[in-house]
Amino acid sequence: MEIFSAFGVALAAVWADSGFAAFTVGNGIMIAVGIILLYLAFGKGFEPLLLSPIAFGCILANFPKTGFIEDPGVMKAIHYAIEAEIFPPLIFLGVGAMTDFGPMLANPSTLLLGAAAQFGVFISLAGAMMLGFNVQEAAAIGIIGGADGPTAIYLTIKLAPHLLGAIAVAAYSYMSLVPLIQPPIMKLFTSQKEREIVMDQLRPVSKFEKLAFPVIATILISLLLPPIAALMGMLMLGNLFRESGCTDRLSDTSQNALINIVTIFLALGTGLTMSAESFLNLATIKIILLGLLAFAGGTAAGVLLAKVMSKMSGGKINPLIGSAGVSAVPMAARVSQIVGQKANPSNFLLMHAMGPNVAGVIGTAVAAGTMLAMLK
Repeated sequence: MEIFSAFGVALAAVWADSGFAAFTVGNGIMIAVGIILLYLAFGKGFEPLLLSPIAFGCILANFPKTGFIEDPGVMKAIHYAIEAEIFPPLIFLGVGAMTDFGPMLANPSTLLLGAAAQFGVFISLAGAMMLGFNVQEAAAIGIIGGADGPTAIYLTIKLAPHLLGAIAVAAYSYMSLVPLIQPPIMKLFTSQKEREIVMDQLRPVSKFEKLAFPVIATILISLLLPPIAALMGMLMLGNLFRESGCTDRLSDTSQNALINIVTIFLALGTGLTMSAESFLNLATIKIILLGLLAFAGGTAAGVLLAKVMSKMSGGKINPLIGSAGVSAVPMAARVSQIVGQKANPSNFLLMHAMGPNVAGVIGTAVAAGTMLAMLK
């Protein structure tokens, strides 16, 4: 009998120390959310490189008593690297190495479309304040409209770290849903005739222009908005690796191995913030809805300004490229190409749309820097 009693005590101790003893309905709901996100990533192909580690991180975050954040280990190291703002600039280094600024330099007016797409950021900021968020929280929520996950994380860590999970998930979710969200908005604000417009071929851009731009942009933007010098500097350094012609190994590492490794850690760390305690609340629902408003508003603003530019140019600009002013590179540019080609099979808008698309990356970073300069 003593043996059975001791065995029962041991089992009770194991149960008390297990995650099952502390498992809640909220944990179950969030694990189900993680499984749904995995399905969207693998089954539907919605940004699987980003969504799958976020989804799995969400599942891991809802196992009680793991000590991920409290105890030393890889999970704590990932959490620290996010809090210490290490990952977002490294992501920007890879983005810069993958980005061709040529289309924007060939048609500098597309900078305006990248700026117009930030209109959604400030719509959402105002909406968030009306719903009771303070100005720092509202600024972090508003940046979702730029559809730029690293910038959203960077700004949120500085202004509203307690909202990191909801804001990061909303930003990356809307990045992955660009092909579903943008086309109806693009068609709503354009006519069939406008969507059929075929744009002239872009002028060639010299190597000197491609090398001078990142240097000049880094100097001007970093001096104007010091809080985003790390983001802008890494973005432009990566682009210099790409364009120099003599740093191919650095460019290859930045846009492949390094960005892939950092993406895994950043997305997984984002998912780890999605615990039931921090995610299942009314504020999260508000953030997701405000993020959708910001993203839709930015898309609409870009299309509407492109319509104005089309009129002023005598019909030489297809308004569809305005939707690419959000920062989802190159997804938003591809959507402009797809919608344009459906309207006119001879339409090739991809390179034209890349101009506002890369301008949107810079525009979102500048919007974030402006908020930091005003609110820090």
